[in-house]
Amino acid sequence: MGFYGSMIFSFIALMALIYGLAAAPENTSSAQVWSIWIFSLMAAVGISQVARATRNFLPALLTFVLTVLLTEALLRYYKVPPGLIPTPSRVWTALLSTQQVLLRDAYTTFVLEALVGFIGGAVAGLLFALSIVRSRFLEQGLLPYASVLSSVPIVALAPILVKTIGLEWPSKAVIVGITVFFPVVVNVVRGLQSVNPLQLDLMRSYGSSGGQVFLLLRAPTALPFLFNALKIAVPLALIGAIVGETFGATGSGLGFRIAISVGRNEYDVAWAAIVVASIISLLFFGLVSLLERRFLTWHSSMRE
Repeated sequence: MGFYGSMIFSFIALMALIYGLAAAPENTSSAQVWSIWIFSLMAAVGISQVARATRNFLPALLTFVLTVLLTEALLRYYKVPPGLIPTPSRVWTALLSTQQVLLRDAYTTFVLEALVGFIGGAVAGLLFALSIVRSRFLEQGLLPYASVLSSVPIVALAPILVKTIGLEWPSKAVIVGITVFFPVVVNVVRGLQSVNPLQLDLMRSYGSSGGQVFLLLRAPTALPFLFNALKIAVPLALIGAIVGETFGATGSGLGFRIAISVGRNEYDVAWAAIVVASIISLLFFGLVSLLERRFLTWHSSMRE
């Protein structure tokens, strides 16, 4: 089966799934469930063939559509109460009906809390790592504590920080900054210390100054480690902001919306907020990955 044949095969199977769901909006019979499983298997086979023939986003997109449709069918067949797990269609409806509120919440969570905390934590972690590498005393005295403190769950610190700093967005930005700070410190220190000794000796034999060694050798060596740390910190930043909001907020934020919606048994709205948070995290991660490709075009990992 060629690429286009696999695409057509997957498309027909997915369309059959959609038609079966549309024919039974809230009640799915046993026969329909069997047909849904069959068409799902057909779609999975088609997607696997597409994945062999291409390396773009199509396999991931088709898999996502298949997962959503299968979840919709199973939740309807087993009559799972919407107050427990809403169907994807209910979540989509809630997303459309509360889009203005969720956009305001997303602005608070991402721009004011996650982004500010992410930038602050990354800059502080980078400066701290540079200080540690330049001083043997600081490296031996502070780096072990940084490694230990990085293992403290942010859930344990969040209520203390919210209570101490206040319910406004700066307290969540501080939480995010802490979650970002430690991965950056550990990874950048490792990168700065992973310089090839032969290259270092060669530059010293040429009489290179400390600044030249840093700019031409240490910084390029540490740059991949820095971007790895930033990609690790992206989901942690959103998690830190949302966790902080669940312990106290002033009326906006995705974490606040999730907590309030669960308390009101509006699980479709809560899941809609989770979807928005996931989309923001993916887009933020994609932005960091694009910057990595832009600044690491010379690195071997970018040529694979």
